[in-house]
Amino acid sequence: MRGLFGRRDSLPLFGTKLGRLILGLNLLGLLVLVIGALVLNEFRRNLITARLDSLNTQAAFIANVLDRASTVGDPQPAMDADLAVQTLSFLFIPRSQRARLFDAQGRLIADSYVIGDRIEERKLPPARKPGDRPAFWRSPGAGEPRQLARAREQLAQEVSVALKGEPVAGVREGDDGRRRVSVSLPIQHVRAVLGVLVLEGGDVDDTVWAQRRALLPFIFIAIGSTLASSLLLHVLVARPILRLQRAADSVRLQRTRAISLPDIAERQDEVGDLTRALESMTDTMSARMDAIERFAADVAHEIKNPLTSIRSAVETLEIAPDGAGRDRLIAILKADGRRLDRLVTDIANASRLDAELSRDAPRTVDLARLAADVASLYAERAPAVTVSATGDSAAVIGREGPLGQVLRNLVENARSFSPEGGQVRVALATEGERGQRRVRLTVDDDGPGIPADNIETVFERFYTSRPKGAVPGGSAFGGHSGLGLAISRQIALAHGGSLHAENRLGPAGEIAGARFVLDLPEATS
Repeated sequence: MRGLFGRRDSLPLFGTKLGRLILGLNLLGLLVLVIGALVLNEFRRNLITARLDSLNTQAAFIANVLDRASTVGDPQPAMDADLAVQTLSFLFIPRSQRARLFDAQGRLIADSYVIGDRIEERKLPPARKPGDRPAFWRSPGAGEPRQLARAREQLAQEVSVALKGEPVAGVREGDDGRRRVSVSLPIQHVRAVLGVLVLEGGDVDDTVWAQRRALLPFIFIAIGSTLASSLLLHVLVARPILRLQRAADSVRLQRTRAISLPDIAERQDEVGDLTRALESMTDTMSARMDAIERFAADVAHEIKNPLTSIRSAVETLEIAPDGAGRDRLIAILKADGRRLDRLVTDIANASRLDAELSRDAPRTVDLARLAADVASLYAERAPAVTVSATGDSAAVIGREGPLGQVLRNLVENARSFSPEGGQVRVALATEGERGQRRVRLTVDDDGPGIPADNIETVFERFYTSRPKGAVPGGSAFGGHSGLGLAISRQIALAHGGSLHAENRLGPAGEIAGARFVLDLPEATS
């Protein structure tokens, strides 16, 4: 699936902790059922096969005994029904089995249930409704249950096949509707078929049902694991996400400034990662809102000063006589107008900075080439700007426009503090080991330096302090808003770097000028 910007998402389907947990818990219940079903089916097949083998062995023995004990006639052999019944009654037939003997014409001549005084259980037909004819009025077979008729038809087909000399073994329906394992063997004397012995066992269903009852624990385990997985997913996923949603709603409705759920944030899974990300996001948003509020207050304060000066000058101008005083008031109005214009321009640039940083995609920027391009803007103006570079590369990952703005701000600041005959020096060097190298850019001037108490203050918004003696026009009133260095540091931090100030020392330890150091990570190939 492609993301919002056309790139393919690389998240694996089940490569996360919660993904593997959900998959494992849901498969566990299915696995239990599948294993139980496979075990039961295998047992059922093995049971039927074993029962058929056992019945075949018993039926072959009984058929051989019947052939030898009840065969009469020569040269046309036949089976004596009385002898066959007596022989069958002497043989032991288990209560779970039933033996039936049919003659050569397919007529039933012996049944172990009858010989052993067994009672065959059948369901009674439904009670006769008023107006129905009595059962003895119906045609033969019309009152038999449908399953009984179907069972007798299957038995007749099995006997007819065995009368042709072919043994039959398989599962068929019994008179009571239950499945029976049945073996039908022809009783043969040499090659003559004298009858058919049908031996069947009816305990397969009981055994299978017992095994199905044995499957109940597997079913309960599967249901329990599914319920447990559902409960676990509810506790581990649904409830924390619901809490996150409520916390996000509270932030959206401005009841709070940030999301704080430490118990969820301590989790070492995707929900914990999401919570930490949301907490970090809301903390960043809260800090950004605080910064915007402070910025708005600073802007109002800075704009109010020139406006107050302009209003005072205008009021005084109305009553001021012509001459030097009036000209001085007009100069103040022009200077405050320039200051207001500079303030509005820098404030607009600062307000657009975040949007520009998020809009432009980072790319490889040659910082040495960018510094040379900036220096070329001051080729015909004093003080001179020189660029030097050491190392084989000065490439960084960033946005060329904002980085160029940083260089221009630093160079402009250095030029404004440089005295007559001074020089601004831009130097680049690469430091560190391969893979963790940094590009260090320094901007030096020959000015009075920075007071120790103001090393960090110079990066505050609207802070400006310019002593006399700088480049003519460089320290003109209203020529600087005090936003350049603050914007430069903000851009450096957005690129994963840093910007700080320090004083250059001369041979005797005196302050020889100011130095601004821009540190950025080198672009990796």
